[in-house]
Amino acid sequence: MKLYIKTLGGFDVKLNDESIFKDTNRSYKLYRLFQYFITFKNKKLLPESIIDNLWPDNESYDPKNMLRVQIYRLRQNIYSIVPEDIDISDYLEISFNNGYYSLSVRENTIIDIDVFEQLILNGDNIKSVDTNGAINLYRSALEIYNGSYLEESPYELWLVPIRNYYRRLYLKTLFKLIEILEEKERYEDIIVLCEDALAIEPYEEAIHIYLMECLLKQGQIKSALSHYEYVTSIQSFEQVSVSSIAMKDIYNKIQNQYSVKGEIQISNMNNCLEDEDLTGPLFCDSTYFKFSYNLRKKKRKKISSDEDDYICLITLNKDCGKEELNKWTKQMKMTLEKSLRKGHIFTFWNDTQIIILLLDSNEYGPKRIKERIFANLASYMNEIQIGFTKLSNEDHYLIDSII
Repeated sequence: MKLYIKTLGGFDVKLNDESIFKDTNRSYKLYRLFQYFITFKNKKLLPESIIDNLWPDNESYDPKNMLRVQIYRLRQNIYSIVPEDIDISDYLEISFNNGYYSLSVRENTIIDIDVFEQLILNGDNIKSVDTNGAINLYRSALEIYNGSYLEESPYELWLVPIRNYYRRLYLKTLFKLIEILEEKERYEDIIVLCEDALAIEPYEEAIHIYLMECLLKQGQIKSALSHYEYVTSIQSFEQVSVSSIAMKDIYNKIQNQYSVKGEIQISNMNNCLEDEDLTGPLFCDSTYFKFSYNLRKKKRKKISSDEDDYICLITLNKDCGKEELNKWTKQMKMTLEKSLRKGHIFTFWNDTQIIILLLDSNEYGPKRIKERIFANLASYMNEIQIGFTKLSNEDHYLIDSII
């Protein structure tokens, strides 16, 4: 009979595939103490180190005695949750020798991180001679990684280097497997692999890139574009950056393949280049927006017109968490798509700011745009600031007075 300890994702202890730890009435202190011993299994641990890591704000006059009491309670807790005919010392044993505590893990105990690392090591050892065997081993390892190490304790500083180590190992193994599958042109397998990985690491840019590249290689161009737009929608409040070189490259690849490009003649060039689907404003990344802005500014110097171009800046004046920023991003994108007309361009400059380029607008245009935005976004009326400036206005004076 084996004792299985799960640490990647949710923490659990199983005996004969049945959880013996999840539903116990354990205290949070004992829970953390047990996780600490599991993390540093088979190592000598100074009492002072345990206390400093687990209870840095402890004000007990005798912290070592407090630790002894907690370890005694932990032992009793472990004894109470295993069947009476099981000798827990055949699986785990906490000892104290020569001033050090230690958790000995016996061969009847299996910890997922040990299996995880061993599968990866075995895959590395045979990769050069048996790629199919390595693929299976890497797959098995990735299936074990269901989330961050002890993810239920996100704020424990002592866990940061350990958690980062297993995350790096997971990503390194994922990319090794993708490279092998790429060599075998197994693009559908990579797509499934990336989709599973994004459920765990949704903000890892390289996974998004691999996914979109394989969608293109499979001819799923609209799916690749749809996924790029999804990444664009989340980049303003997390770590994925659509302005990175890799994201720019994949965007260009998608655009180059988006329509079937047969041979073109000068006589039908206009029909080939015209985009019938472009009925509203253009949403783009900040790099393209800068290009459009500078191009239009140069053009403005050479033409005379009764209409002007305006730059609009929308700022959210509110401290928001990730979830609310996500909601703001989606709502603003939908609102601007309704409020702006064909030919206008907008981009997210950062988490809380949007820039709009209004082309060929009269002096009342900015006022109408502001009214439309607030009509479609009443819930943010008191939390956003909207300012305009003429594109030709060199001092960039915000003309709030006209609205």
